[in-house]
Amino acid sequence: MAAVGTCGEWFVSTCDKKLVAVHTKQAREPFVFDCSTAEKRPKDTETDNKSDGSEETGNDKILAFAVSPSGKLAALTDDTKRLVLFRCQPSWQCVSTRWVVRRCTSLVFSEAEEELLAADKSGDVYCFSVLEPQRDGELKLGHLSMLLAIALTPSDRYVITADRDEKIRVSHLKSAYNIQSFCLGHLEFVSALLIPSGHPQWLLSGSGDGTVKLWEYESGRKLQSWDLGELGDAAGSEADKQKKSAVCRIACSPDGRHIAVQCERVAAVQFFGVERGVEEGLVPSCRLTLPHSALDVTFDLQGRLWVLTDCSAAPLQIYTHTRDSWEFDAESPDFTRVTEALRPHWETLQASAGDESRFQHLYKVNFDNTASYLQKKQQRLEQQKSHWGKKRAAGERPKAANGKKTKKEKAGAQPQPSE
Repeated sequence: MAAVGTCGEWFVSTCDKKLVAVHTKQAREPFVFDCSTAEKRPKDTETDNKSDGSEETGNDKILAFAVSPSGKLAALTDDTKRLVLFRCQPSWQCVSTRWVVRRCTSLVFSEAEEELLAADKSGDVYCFSVLEPQRDGELKLGHLSMLLAIALTPSDRYVITADRDEKIRVSHLKSAYNIQSFCLGHLEFVSALLIPSGHPQWLLSGSGDGTVKLWEYESGRKLQSWDLGELGDAAGSEADKQKKSAVCRIACSPDGRHIAVQCERVAAVQFFGVERGVEEGLVPSCRLTLPHSALDVTFDLQGRLWVLTDCSAAPLQIYTHTRDSWEFDAESPDFTRVTEALRPHWETLQASAGDESRFQHLYKVNFDNTASYLQKKQQRLEQQKSHWGKKRAAGERPKAANGKKTKKEKAGAQPQPSE
């Protein structure tokens, strides 16, 4: 999984098995964490757990990454079922390595930064203590389908979970069995969630159906919906218009003015802004066309947009908002510092960029059994017709399906009256 994020003044990139953190303001040594050389699970505590359909020994690839609201903490989880907690201020250090029950898909810190919630492939959410970094996780809630995204509302009142079966559930965090509402309306799996800055009552969701929806999550009411394919018609090719790309990231600038939506393997970022009026809402503002497909996007503290692309020569881009457009800021000293620090790790990035789609196997597959049945039935009738045609040519009479004689045969067998 290739992803980018910011922890205060640190720029963080996760690619394949590595996490690399670079300080954007000071010439400090980058922090590098390699999962392939990280702490191994002790054999005496290892459990035989294969319910997620894969072997116990993973490949150490990073599956999910999260930063705490203050930027002082970070966490990652990988394919070997590690859950690693980091302290980012004043410098990076690994606090603990724990083990999750199933491979995770999404992580989120509580606003108080006392808990870390992990959503996994089996549909469960486990809660891990930050204050007691060695304590095992506790089961918080569960879905009947794979979870793909998780978010916490301000003040940690609700936990919002999204799954493969198009459901968004809003549950009370302290008593997760108490469901507040459902946000229903997507036609494919829900892959991204965000509560935008400055609007604690809103929830943005992105899906494999290529749409972004705005909700009032406490009541489950849908406020707005956009088809990203239609928004990109003017700039996209005819093939792109027909293709539904999964939304994989929704990011918000610190001041809440700009919301960026990124779709998987699409060379563009769609922006939204807050529309002021009788009833507030969001309005599509502009579309940033990129030189290469985006792998992930994030905003920094200054509101600049960092974009990770699948270009091997220049995988990182930075854009600054000027007037009504976003301009590439190649002269930024922060960008130069980060680019130089990441250069030795570009080979790892290239390997991550070549990975297959994360969402392709999640799309629903429809089977047309009727067409197959009618085709087989027609073939069977033609075979029977051909078979009896050969019998007639040989002078044999067809028999009834149950093997009894036909009415004509019975009539022919009756004795004729004597003259």
